[in-house]
Amino acid sequence: MATGQLFSRTTQALFYNYKQLPIQRMLDFDFLCGRETPSVAGIINPGAEGFQKLFFGQEEIAIPVHSTIEAACAAHPTADVFINFASFRSAAASSMSALKQPTIRVVAIIAEGVPESDTKQLIAYARSNNKVVIGPATVGGIQAGAFKIGDTAGTIDNIVQCKLYRPGSVGFVSKSGGMSNEMYNTIARVTDGIYEGIAIGGDVFPGSTLSGHILRFNNIPQIKMMVVLGELGGRDEYSLVEALKQGKVNKPVVAWVSGTCARLFKSEVQFGHAGAKSGGEMESAQAKNQALKEAGAVVPTSYEAFEDAIKETFEKLVEEGKITPVKEVKPPQIPEDLNSAIKSGKVRAPTHIISTISDDRGEEPCYAGVPMSSIVEQGFGVGDVISLLWFKRSLPRYCTKFIEICIMLCADHGPCVSGAHNTIVTARAGKDLVSSLVSGLLTIGPRFGGAIDDAARYFKDAYDRGLTPYEFVESMKKKGIRVPGIGHRIKRGDNRDKRVELLQLFARTNFPSVKYMEYAVQVETYTLSKANNLVLNVDGAIGSLFLDLLAGSGMFTKQEIDEIIEIGYLNGLFVLARSIGLIGHTFDQKRLKQPLYRHPWEDVLYTK
Repeated sequence: MATGQLFSRTTQALFYNYKQLPIQRMLDFDFLCGRETPSVAGIINPGAEGFQKLFFGQEEIAIPVHSTIEAACAAHPTADVFINFASFRSAAASSMSALKQPTIRVVAIIAEGVPESDTKQLIAYARSNNKVVIGPATVGGIQAGAFKIGDTAGTIDNIVQCKLYRPGSVGFVSKSGGMSNEMYNTIARVTDGIYEGIAIGGDVFPGSTLSGHILRFNNIPQIKMMVVLGELGGRDEYSLVEALKQGKVNKPVVAWVSGTCARLFKSEVQFGHAGAKSGGEMESAQAKNQALKEAGAVVPTSYEAFEDAIKETFEKLVEEGKITPVKEVKPPQIPEDLNSAIKSGKVRAPTHIISTISDDRGEEPCYAGVPMSSIVEQGFGVGDVISLLWFKRSLPRYCTKFIEICIMLCADHGPCVSGAHNTIVTARAGKDLVSSLVSGLLTIGPRFGGAIDDAARYFKDAYDRGLTPYEFVESMKKKGIRVPGIGHRIKRGDNRDKRVELLQLFARTNFPSVKYMEYAVQVETYTLSKANNLVLNVDGAIGSLFLDLLAGSGMFTKQEIDEIIEIGYLNGLFVLARSIGLIGHTFDQKRLKQPLYRHPWEDVLYTK
């Protein structure tokens, strides 16, 4: 066991198993104490590397994250405290790894339930190598104004109330972490506060003992008196009794062993800690209190009288001139986190993103206000989901069915179109699904897929302005613009595209109005008089029929329809549909294990 002070204002720790709140509390305590450097040098998160952003006062800092204990110790050789937040299953192994590092001097084990055999091995190794284990089942410890472990002493408000931002004159040790917080407050009320406080943990075999810390406190000049809070169970307090009897402790010790109420129960009682269970008369609270009193400790008659006993001892030392009470200082204000400030109504913070189509903050995600469970229970299809997420309303069934038909008809158009070709070449180059898909999607534009949007825009403009098919086509010709949605490489007037016929049949059967589609058909009649391949293609059919869907449903204003066409919703429909086919082509090439694609020489015209 160490013989003197464990921590200082320059002590730094390695924190095992990333926990944001206790680390931030350590950094807030550092700022409160006026430390120049953060007390957390590095974080060990098995399997992860990089940096973790946290706050040091108002400044945001990046703390390195290491994947192994060895790497962290090598990177931060001056960090000599290891704070272990591992679960009880892995706490022993990671603690032993830390103890074996030459740079680590103190290991604090937070987890409860660490097997006793493992704890004994840790204790034996620490003692033989002059190292300190605090815990298991501990909240940690604190040196006022200098360094604290994890969640020790609780919130910043409690730390300020307990005056822990500057050193006092009292050394405190307890088995209980929760009672430590209570005692820090009690001691601050009746003395000038804590110099150092340690919670050794409530397990049957703690890594360090009450007496070990009291003997250490006795060697620290700044500590003028000690306070001990024990509990029934175990015999740790008797080693302190022996130290007192042998004169090894020459500073006043105020002690209380809790659990005197155990005798009121007819049967044996197990209190909160694993070690808080009396194994006989000697392990009872009454017996320990009596032994401590006989050895020279100041022992009150009850826990209620504990505070007065501490106060009287402190005041006596002040009168004797052995303690000059520490002058009070005002600690700096810890900046409040934005989230808590917003919740408390102290600040108004602008948002960075607006979303009107979905919300996942409640019990279940909602699409345009419709809960996910309702979408499933009501048998909604892909078209319904698109109507909610794209148009923010539930469209009639014939509308959502039309959307689904469009997706099915546009899902793929063979391996030779530019998008599929790009996807196939990329997949054969060994790239992943997303890369292959995006390669194909990047070809979608005015010449491939984007014609749906343009067809809708031009057909709508011409119809709304009352242009005859002749006036529309000839005006486009004068501008040097091909009519979008008209023309096909293979289909002819006497060999219509079956997809166009299916869409037209569905619309004439289900839509309340097909005025835009009929206008497109009239345009087709005129263009066919010029050339047999100038037929209404699937882009033109979808573009004109989507205008009829928007206008005929009665659910969109003229301004909304104009905005939908301008934004490019129909191109989105093609992107969504064609993604299905492009993904299929990717899987197809991977399944067939096709080699790297190289275009054949004979298919290239080489010219000078």
